[in-house]
Amino acid sequence: MSAGTYTPRPGAAPLHRMIAAQAALETRMLLRNGEQLLLTVVIPALLLVLFSAVDVVDTGAGEAVDFLTPGILALAVMSTAFTGQAIATGFERRYGVLKRLGASPLPRWGLMTAKTLSVLVTEVLQVVLLTVIAFALGWSPQGNPFSVLLLLVLGTVAFSGLGLLMAGTLKAEATLAAANLVFLLLLVGGGVVVPLDRFPEAAQSVLGLLPISALSDGLRDVLQHGAAMPWGDAAVLAVWAVLGLGAAAQFFRWE
Repeated sequence: MSAGTYTPRPGAAPLHRMIAAQAALETRMLLRNGEQLLLTVVIPALLLVLFSAVDVVDTGAGEAVDFLTPGILALAVMSTAFTGQAIATGFERRYGVLKRLGASPLPRWGLMTAKTLSVLVTEVLQVVLLTVIAFALGWSPQGNPFSVLLLLVLGTVAFSGLGLLMAGTLKAEATLAAANLVFLLLLVGGGVVVPLDRFPEAAQSVLGLLPISALSDGLRDVLQHGAAMPWGDAAVLAVWAVLGLGAAAQFFRWE
């Protein structure tokens, strides 16, 4: 045994290791939370099976599952990146967890990066599960996988910024109520299970600018109609991403 084998080496771990460790912790906490799993996994899966098997909503020509799957994928992104992250971060802020983590060697932007990575890992699991269910229901996707990936990433960034903005500005109880209310409203009016053309024309132009509508329609254009890349919907998501992240960075309160 050489001298100095057990010599202490004080100091923080490399930044990438700290971010990876925090991301792994955030992911484990999310997957162990039954309420979050209900929101992010169970509800989208049940909606996909229910509305595909039962003729409740007129989804137009073609198989219902071909229309519903892109919208349910968009809903899964919103449930994780926006609703779930807003509620979890809001209560972490209330209990002082964020304040203590903000004083650790992990920089605050590193903590937010770890949270975003955790969201992405959860979304991968969601997409795999929903894709398997959709194929079992007879789904026949089309289009370019790269376009789908780009839309999902843009949607994740947009909803993540809005979720962090809500969690960093409202009280935890208000965040819980507001995030769930927004989830329900966008589920109904965001083109997820009900086509936007079923709404009055005056409402369609407004609803089409929502991030959930842009993500649903964009994924539907690619996966159902075989479009190359719906740049209009991508632009809407990019604008929401810039506005959400910019406002979160400006107004987020750690205490």
